[in-house]
Amino acid sequence: MSVAPTRDFGVYIHVPFCSVRCGYCDFNTYAPGEVDGATREGYVEAALGEMSLAREAMTRDHRPASTVFFGGGTPTMLDPSAIIALLDGARATWGLAPGAEISTEANPDSVSADSLQALASAGFTRVSFGMQSAVPYVLRTLERTHNPDNVAKAVAWAKEAGLAVSLDLIYGTPGESLADWHTSLEAAIALEPDHVSAYALVIEPATKMGAQLRRGEIEAVDLDTQADMYEAAEARLAAAGYAWYEVSNWARRPGQRCRHNLAYWRSDDWWGIGPGAHSYLGPRTGSEGEPLGAERWWNVKHPRAYSARISGGDSPEQEREPLTSADLALECVMLRIRLAEGMAIADLPQPRPDAIAALIADGVLDGRVALGGRILLTLRGRLLADAAVRALT
Repeated sequence: MSVAPTRDFGVYIHVPFCSVRCGYCDFNTYAPGEVDGATREGYVEAALGEMSLAREAMTRDHRPASTVFFGGGTPTMLDPSAIIALLDGARATWGLAPGAEISTEANPDSVSADSLQALASAGFTRVSFGMQSAVPYVLRTLERTHNPDNVAKAVAWAKEAGLAVSLDLIYGTPGESLADWHTSLEAAIALEPDHVSAYALVIEPATKMGAQLRRGEIEAVDLDTQADMYEAAEARLAAAGYAWYEVSNWARRPGQRCRHNLAYWRSDDWWGIGPGAHSYLGPRTGSEGEPLGAERWWNVKHPRAYSARISGGDSPEQEREPLTSADLALECVMLRIRLAEGMAIADLPQPRPDAIAALIADGVLDGRVALGGRILLTLRGRLLADAAVRALT
């Protein structure tokens, strides 16, 4: 196939292993004892096998990867040599664009100075640590296993290796006070990361924490408190020199934004490798010059089923979804409205002057920016982004 040359191409590699399953997690991850018949070695072999299938499927698409992102799970549960083998596989399959961003997620207790140096030497450029909180009882509620003191050590090791550092935080944990959140913010800022992500806790029904909520063992997340915590994060991070560029993400400088995640929000293309990984290709032309519509697909979720498909020479794809122009227009609003760059009013699926005026009057959209033909959320609007999307679509 040939693809629209104006879109960047990224690779996501899903590593589904964790030391324990956190109570709030609903990602496709597996703790020891949950993956009978599937090994880490088998996973790496299968992932490399999927890359070979991808190479065959994209014979006419010669774009190198602008970003490669290892997520999970905990990618650093793998030995550094295995992670590097996967990166080498992506490099051999697609090539890497000059200055490509190569990222991995990591838990603070799953790395060492040597392992981070090995990743940096192999071409990794950034690491995102799951700090989540600096308050021990909040970490216990979330069932995070790391010692808060390990975060500072891991950040120092990453910086020594020359890696850019991002810290992930979660706010709104049951029982967490605004003072607790301030403690976590101050601890994160004191480590001087290049990038900070802060996510509101959502308790999904199918998680362990969801069951605890139904049994009355924990309190429901207080949305007003979460709003206060978000505003506190914006104020404190801005004062420390971090600028928001997406509702949940801040960076010291534009060059330290996560380019891989920006590609998702801007609807660039990506191929997901691994169990349960999702892929997306936008509108393009086929081998005979025929137009092909946008589509996404995703792999079977269980590592054993995934490996069995690959070893049998079959695609690991579970399902595929074609996307209409209406689908793409809706997703454009849902994703781009979250960005600090905003989106063009002309890109709305249909004109919504009354809705825009109402959102401006309610303090959700910036009126001056709207006069220039763009939609930009205010601080209040960031808290009401989903409502804004509904009003505009």
